[in-house]
Amino acid sequence: MSNKILPVLMSACFMLTTASALANDHDNEISVLRQQLLALSDRLDALEHTNQELKADNHRLRESHEAVKKATVASEASWADRISLKGDFRGRYENIAEQGKSDRNRNRVRARASIVAKVSDEIEVGLGMASGSDDPVSTNQTLGGGGSTKGLNLDLAYVKWSGLGNTTLYGGKFKNHLYKPGKHGMLWDGDWTPEGIGIAWEYGNYFFNGIGTWLESDSNKETEFAYGFQAGTELTIGDGMKLTAGFGYYQFGTAGKGTFFGDNDDFFGNSFNPVSNTYIHDYEELELFANLGFSLNGRPANVFVDYVRNLDADQFDSGYSAGFKYGSAKSEGEWEFAYIFEDIEADAVFGLLTDSDFAGGGSDGKGHILKGGYAVRENVNANLTYFITERDANAGRARDYDRLQLDLAFKY
Repeated sequence: MSNKILPVLMSACFMLTTASALANDHDNEISVLRQQLLALSDRLDALEHTNQELKADNHRLRESHEAVKKATVASEASWADRISLKGDFRGRYENIAEQGKSDRNRNRVRARASIVAKVSDEIEVGLGMASGSDDPVSTNQTLGGGGSTKGLNLDLAYVKWSGLGNTTLYGGKFKNHLYKPGKHGMLWDGDWTPEGIGIAWEYGNYFFNGIGTWLESDSNKETEFAYGFQAGTELTIGDGMKLTAGFGYYQFGTAGKGTFFGDNDDFFGNSFNPVSNTYIHDYEELELFANLGFSLNGRPANVFVDYVRNLDADQFDSGYSAGFKYGSAKSEGEWEFAYIFEDIEADAVFGLLTDSDFAGGGSDGKGHILKGGYAVRENVNANLTYFITERDANAGRARDYDRLQLDLAFKY
């Protein structure tokens, strides 16, 4: 029996030993698995932290991108808001009938373009180019020459400062801001741009304008700095009527000096010494003006009068113009008509700067101007102007001088 028990005991011991070993191995495996799970959990926590950091970085990048995008758009919009381009083009047929000469027919164009930059809320800088020659009172270009290229010239180059509220200062070559009754050029041609300094002031119904302009700034030539000012008021009288009235004084120290533009014997109607080819007089121009705007049959209308006298001359020293305008050719289908009479004696004004079309330009002319205009489209106008004038009467060479102009003009 003992022989049977021994194998059984040995089997039991083996089984117990094996079970104990298996239990130990199982515990080891569980411990290893637990460590692996803890390590995996740590890695997951680390990955989650990294993911949160990546999300935060991505959010910051998106915000930065949006900020850059908005800044770029704002910058582009700001640039577009600060820069403006404007100009005009005009085609013209012209006929000139001067007594003693054959009629002259010519086709001309005028093209002007300017760019204006707002440096700040108070400062504006402008640059403008225009067709034509270096004539200070004309930007017209006569067509011809077999289709040759035509020149462009500096028409505007200025800085404008409006930092004093109701006062504006100009410097450089700028648009003439002096008030012209009826927008007529008895003293100043519409194409003339002063070169120097300017001021414009307004307070309530009152205004003051002044300019200082170089006729010649080169000390190697005969330098001349001309200056002038005007003061006036705008009053509302009655129902829809506005009266603008005032006076001006302009000083040109030209006596004893030669011409400032063109041939040395072309004084644009002013009196001169033929021996020395110099001006006889200074031009101390006193101007009185009035313009009345009102409505007639539902259309705008105005009448004006402008008087000037040269205080330095003792004869041929006065000039005046008077006229009216009815209608306004601004909107499509609208029309306007105007009539002006002018009589400007030889030494009433400085002839170089007066209307270059009336009586051939310069002073010493008188006659009638008829104007008509029709708005074909917004900013597209067809215009007719007819001058019936006489020139050089004070010089003893009176002759008729008529001019017809047919224009098609575009603005942008």
